[in-house]
Amino acid sequence: MSQNIQPVNEPTAAPVGPTGTRVVIREREAWSISGWLGVLLIAICIAGAILLTNSSIQGLIALPIAVAVLVLGSLVIVQPGQTRVVQFFGSYVGTVRQTGLSWILPLTNHRNVSIRVRNFETNHLKVNDAEGNPVEIAAIVVWQVTDTSRALYAVDDYRNFVRVQAESALRHVATTHPYDNPADHGFSLRGSTDQVAGELAEEMAQRVVIAGVEVVEVRISHLAYAPEIAQAMLRRQQASAVVAARSTIVDGAVGMVELALDRLTERGIVDLDEERKAAMVSNLMVVLCSDQPASPVVNAGTLYS
Repeated sequence: MSQNIQPVNEPTAAPVGPTGTRVVIREREAWSISGWLGVLLIAICIAGAILLTNSSIQGLIALPIAVAVLVLGSLVIVQPGQTRVVQFFGSYVGTVRQTGLSWILPLTNHRNVSIRVRNFETNHLKVNDAEGNPVEIAAIVVWQVTDTSRALYAVDDYRNFVRVQAESALRHVATTHPYDNPADHGFSLRGSTDQVAGELAEEMAQRVVIAGVEVVEVRISHLAYAPEIAQAMLRRQQASAVVAARSTIVDGAVGMVELALDRLTERGIVDLDEERKAAMVSNLMVVLCSDQPASPVVNAGTLYS
């Protein structure tokens, strides 16, 4: 038997129910020879039929005609990037991958299956990330059929199967990582796109292997916060940016104040007590950290007036 139904023993994507079964089948090469031999045989049958019409045994004219019709129905043309899956009365015979005109077994059905690289973009899915924030995400999937028998017989519709499994894998991966990671450690959907794409491709490949499909590449094509929280998240990002900028400004201001005090003390320009040092530090910090230009005030008296 070329095709049978049996309980699943594969470790990946095993059915949960006790009655889970799967079509277990592998691609193999179908018998075929050059189609030009079939064309030559058809020409011989036609010539024989013509000769029989002028002979005394005209009753045999149906024989070459039947042979010609039988051979003509078993000629197939396979284009580059295409295959023909041959089926004989419900049984899988094999797959013809040789391009050009081929002569296969007569009385068989043959279906065309493309093995070219294909791609599609998933729908924009709304999912919750690892922190529970709703995000919109989509991906571009590049794939191709590697086992034509599985693609036709193991699943009902391999194109729809790949699309649904891609969205399922995308949802699962998006829920395991946060959208953004302010601390810059660990994976995030926005900051670790290559790692997320690799994880997504690996998970999707495990899901579609049953259909004889190979995942070539998966890339995130759309990633954004959901509209209902986009403004709030934008304000949070702006606040984080402001805090980071202020921290840098304060670090620089402290260094400048420290340098100014050290230079004044080193050169003996002025001798300040602790109270005057505190006032000077306060003034310098206000000037250096302020968003607006400082308005200088000239002290016409002494430091203590």
